[in-house]
Amino acid sequence: MRGFPKDLNEAGGAGSPAASITGDNTIAVGVGGDVGTYALVRAFHEQYGITGVVLSSVATRPMQDSAIVENVVVPGLDDTETFLSSLEEVARRHAGKRPILLTNADWFVREVIVHRERLDAAGFVTPYPSLEVLEQVSSKEGFAEVCERLGIPTPRTVVADIPKLVAGGGRAAVADLELDLQFPLIGKPSNSADWHYVSFPGKAKIHHLNDRAELDEVLGHLVDAGYPSAFLVQEFIPGDETQMRSLTAYRDASGTVTLLATGRVLLEEHTPGTLGIPAAILVEPYDDAMEAATRFLDATDYVGFANFDYKLDPRTGRHVYFEVNPRIGRNNFYVTAGGANVARVLVEDQVLGRPIQPLRATSEVLYTVVPFGLLLRYVLDPELKARLKRLKSEGKVVNPLKYDRDSGLKRRLIVEAITQNYRRKYAQYYPEPTSTGY
Repeated sequence: MRGFPKDLNEAGGAGSPAASITGDNTIAVGVGGDVGTYALVRAFHEQYGITGVVLSSVATRPMQDSAIVENVVVPGLDDTETFLSSLEEVARRHAGKRPILLTNADWFVREVIVHRERLDAAGFVTPYPSLEVLEQVSSKEGFAEVCERLGIPTPRTVVADIPKLVAGGGRAAVADLELDLQFPLIGKPSNSADWHYVSFPGKAKIHHLNDRAELDEVLGHLVDAGYPSAFLVQEFIPGDETQMRSLTAYRDASGTVTLLATGRVLLEEHTPGTLGIPAAILVEPYDDAMEAATRFLDATDYVGFANFDYKLDPRTGRHVYFEVNPRIGRNNFYVTAGGANVARVLVEDQVLGRPIQPLRATSEVLYTVVPFGLLLRYVLDPELKARLKRLKSEGKVVNPLKYDRDSGLKRRLIVEAITQNYRRKYAQYYPEPTSTGY
């Protein structure tokens, strides 16, 4: 791990991290132009006054007219050489500043880890696990294997090995796949990085499957596309989206979990490309989930941010764990808003190289990227709805894009347009709330 010179490490003392890290010696470099990337840059700006450079393949509205982000458009950013050379150019343009590399996209995480030596040589801080650990935890089967060993509940799953189906006859072999599960079911890729490249009609981040015909159609498309990985078919845990949970953790280079935050998902996004991403989260502490995540990260010797998706099973009262994303989530601002700035744990570990008292995000805050009135429409529980109204009256509702220190008139109008556009999206893709969330 690289660090600043000794005199900079010691500047300000251990109790005042902002005195050591400034916009004069450090820059946040994000990859991907979504709300989550902006939230990461915002966290660094809140904690240290650092501005950011964000690379994206197209100009994106979350970055538009921002005073804290320079959005650099790089067509073909998902080409490996384009990706690496673009980052190296950013490092050269900001020589004298230590660039901290941030992304919440699986494909980019893998590229960073595979090419870590080259990026390290360019001076980047790369706060991600080893390739060996990535391979283990990013595979849904690998995740389930670790969970089974540790006694962490996961949903019943059938693995559809697409290359095996191709070798066994293609579409003709799909109908022979044995399925000892009851519909409705959930279908998802085993490997998110491979999913990045595949294209077929109706592709979604997560597939809700109501019957065998719908499953066979998706598997048929994957066979035709020559998809190189497995597709997982899982039992559906009953309950709507308010049963879903999110956990964000950070485990440092010394093996200490220095950040834990949990929240209750209130509403997920429903457009095909973002299906299942939380649009609203209520920060709530779940000690059992924090304990399970800590055991998982310790068992795999994980380093960096991790984001766990899990759900409360009303049949058993237990949390059931679906996956861990080897990165921070797109919805990461619920952590910072809940009292644990995500930038600080990273900087203390990867830049300053010193221990920090573990942080817990426990402040009761509502994170939402959708209009408050729209959110209430989809929350069916009267007690929960009343609780959200109370938080609104107390000023405890946050949108990561609505930042007082980045709020010029044009910027405010853009952010409001982004927020209100969710009304159109939900009217098109999820017009009425349901007991299942789809």
